[in-house]
Amino acid sequence: MKKNILIITTNSNGDKNIENTGVYLEEFAVPYLIFKATGYEIDTASVNGGLSPVDIRSMSCSNPIEWDDCIKILRKTKSLSDIDYAKYDVLFFSGGHGPMFDIAYDEKIKEVVEYFYLNKKIISAICHGVVALVNAKDENNNPIVKDKKITSFTNKEEHIIKFDEFMPFLLETRLKELGANFIEKAPWKEHVEVDNNIITGQNQNSAILLAEKVIEKLY
Repeated sequence: MKKNILIITTNSNGDKNIENTGVYLEEFAVPYLIFKATGYEIDTASVNGGLSPVDIRSMSCSNPIEWDDCIKILRKTKSLSDIDYAKYDVLFFSGGHGPMFDIAYDEKIKEVVEYFYLNKKIISAICHGVVALVNAKDENNNPIVKDKKITSFTNKEEHIIKFDEFMPFLLETRLKELGANFIEKAPWKEHVEVDNNIITGQNQNSAILLAEKVIEKLY
């Protein structure tokens, strides 16, 4: 039976303090193409549907040509409100700074993440996409990240690129406040954490490994 994967991306390109952000292309394109190569059914959605802006910092003439097709997909995402999320086996949140401005606060995102968690389905996220987990609660009203091995874009990485002062909050700090067992490696090292059905990656260089871990979990 074919597996179904729901990828959720951002609609935000930042705010007055940080502009031209959005989804970091590698963090969408690499997992998408790996999932597609397996033959899985994939839908791409965002909170509002339509354009998921690509962070200009992730655009490069050295990017593989296959990523151009992924940019086209990001221009026409489905609205999350039109998605029957119960039919999917995997939930994946791509990163980039955009999610810090919309996914971090959206009630529908919270609803979807909690459904996947309570039904023991796979929840995966990379870099700032991990912010999708911060508001979700378990059956006892505890944060789903509490006592879980979690990683994301780190405070150190944020400071190195000098975006820490522009963020609504620091993701690593928030996850620790919620009781997560936050694990980091050196900046921009490949790093993925797997804790039961929650799979998280630290940064864009973790995209291949994260996708591979999701596929392993599906078998």
